[in-house]
This record gives sequence, structure tokens and C-alpha cells, in this order.
Amino acid sequence: MSLTDMPTLRGSCVDLEPLAPRHAEDLTHAVQDGALWNLWYTDVPRPEAMEAEIERRLALHRAGSMMPFALVAQGRAVGMTTYMNIDAATPRVEIGSTWLAAGHQRSGINREAKRMLLAHAFDVMRCPAVEFRTHALNQQSRRAIEGLGARLDGILRSHRHTRDGALRDTCVYSIVASEWPAVRLHLERRLA
Repeated sequence: MSLTDMPTLRGSCVDLEPLAPRHAEDLTHAVQDGALWNLWYTDVPRPEAMEAEIERRLALHRAGSMMPFALVAQGRAVGMTTYMNIDAATPRVEIGSTWLAAGHQRSGINREAKRMLLAHAFDVMRCPAVEFRTHALNQQSRRAIEGLGARLDGILRSHRHTRDGALRDTCVYSIVASEWPAVRLHLERRLA
């Protein structure tokens, strides 16, 4: 399997389907649940930009740097997630660009999606490490990443511009292959 082959990952409360234009209508409704594009510390597409965001992610997939997924619960797309910054030579991926409709947050969907992405990265893709990045001020995201068992590698200060032009500090986390068995057990127990 190539590092950019798009699997469908199936779970008990969420499936990760390869992102496709057919998900646009569901995702437009999902992003409106909580007006997620208004969160200043993250970059979530506005409803009217959903089709363009799907195409942007698909273009990155065609270029080999992203594997975008729709988070599908009860037959409807309720968010997005990706493998991004794919390094095929190592191999190494970052899990990110994730958002989930407000009504589905803290439901177990994100945790199960991350468990499936981590299992695929470590067990199928044979990655020696998986990375997560978030805005240093995004406390909800940082708690979720730490709750997975990821460790803070460091903070990239004044790392990149946000959509309003401010410079953000980026927290870089990772899980390495030797930690995966314990992390998997921890996630399975939390999901049970």
C-alpha cells in the first residue's frame, strides 16, 4: 500500500471515508453547528467555502502531501480530519486539520477517529512516529492531544501567521512507535 492510498477506516461510532465532493452538503451543515469558522485559534472553512476546501484538500492528496477524510457518523459527514505533511521517505505523518460539528464534540467520535488513524499509521503504514500540531492557545485541542497519550516535543515560537495575520506559536506533539502499544491500550480502555 502506498502512503497516499486512501483506505476507509470503520469504527463503532464513526467511519473515516476518503473525502469526496459528495460530502460537501453534509459538511456545510456540520460546520454551521457551532459556527466553527468563528473560532479565532483554528482554521475551519466557512459554509460557503466548503466545496473549495474539499477541492484544496483533494489537490494536496493528488500532490502526495495529504490524505483527507470525512468523519461519518450515522450516515452523515460531521467533520473532517487528515494525514498531512506526509513524509513518504521516513515514513511519517501528521494528524491534523481536524474539525467536528459542535453537537458531536465530546461524543467519542474524535477519540475513535484518532485511534483508527494512529493504528493505520503505525500498523499498516509502519510510521516510526506520528505528529500533532496545534496553536499554543488552543487549550481544547492541546488537552485532546495530550489525552491521546501524545507528548509535547516543543513549541515553535512565532511559527506561522493565522488568518488574521497574527503570528502564532505552534505546539508540536508526537507519539512514537515504541509508545504505540501502551497508547493503543489506553485509547481502547477509554473508548470501552
